[in-house]
Amino acid sequence: MLRLPRSMLSRFERFSLYNSPYPAHDGGCAIDLYVAADDPVARSPVAGVVRETRTVRAPDKPYAHDDEYLVLVDVDAEATGLDWLGDAVDDPRDGLVARILHVRPDVAAGDEVAVGDSLGRLVRSGFFAPWVANHVHLGFRPADANQHRARGSLPVSTDVTVSPLDWDGTGTVVETAETFVVLDAPTRADAGVGPDEFVGLGSDEGVVLDGGLAHYGFGGTLSPVADGQSLSLLGERVGRTAGRDVPWADFDVLVDGIRVTGMSLFASRTDFGTKVVCPGHDLAVGDEVSVAIRPSDDPVRLD
Repeated sequence: MLRLPRSMLSRFERFSLYNSPYPAHDGGCAIDLYVAADDPVARSPVAGVVRETRTVRAPDKPYAHDDEYLVLVDVDAEATGLDWLGDAVDDPRDGLVARILHVRPDVAAGDEVAVGDSLGRLVRSGFFAPWVANHVHLGFRPADANQHRARGSLPVSTDVTVSPLDWDGTGTVVETAETFVVLDAPTRADAGVGPDEFVGLGSDEGVVLDGGLAHYGFGGTLSPVADGQSLSLLGERVGRTAGRDVPWADFDVLVDGIRVTGMSLFASRTDFGTKVVCPGHDLAVGDEVSVAIRPSDDPVRLD
């Protein structure tokens, strides 16, 4: 498993290993790195030499760019700060290729890039759900692997501690869009951590949860956790760990008793607040709401 350094992650506001329905994220084999909402520039998370850029047609969505882009970089693992957590004989860092998506590149094959260099401009492609914010998708493969298929990347972990936030399900709406709202709770201050430390929503057991709960069918953990541990949130069981993966149990997310699509979970080093995915909502900034989880025979599943 590749361990991504703090020096990489601290350049981004948020990250998620599991908040995606696409197979590239299965088992935490890719990471999405989120930038500030007003920053259109895609900064390289890796150092190395650009191997290839490719343009592909994306699903047709009215809110999205017509094309998707793939940037392949032959990685300088030492300059990037990558560690390998495994048998040294099987260390793949020599000859590692980074797969970067959602960037309209202004680099070309042969260009050398350092961590933090501009790769181009972020794009919202048709592979995004309408509530998904701009981000850099990053995965890694050995150089002799097929770099163009969706599956096949190495599992990744993060060299940061993500502190769990306890939450009682209540909050005030502080941001609205057509397909989601953001609440003012929980806050990073609730974890008692310093500036720029990462936080995430904790289960009732204090395990940080990651993913689309539960509209993407499975998520994962960003805390050390025992295999087979049962996890709950807001007093209801949400799943059982399979390694660090969490196939979600069958339940609904409710806002003031009304079923919604779900919640987007991630790790953040800036202000934290629960993001509730709820297309067609009638909520407004200032509304005080209560979120609950209830078992369901027909849960929302989008994957």
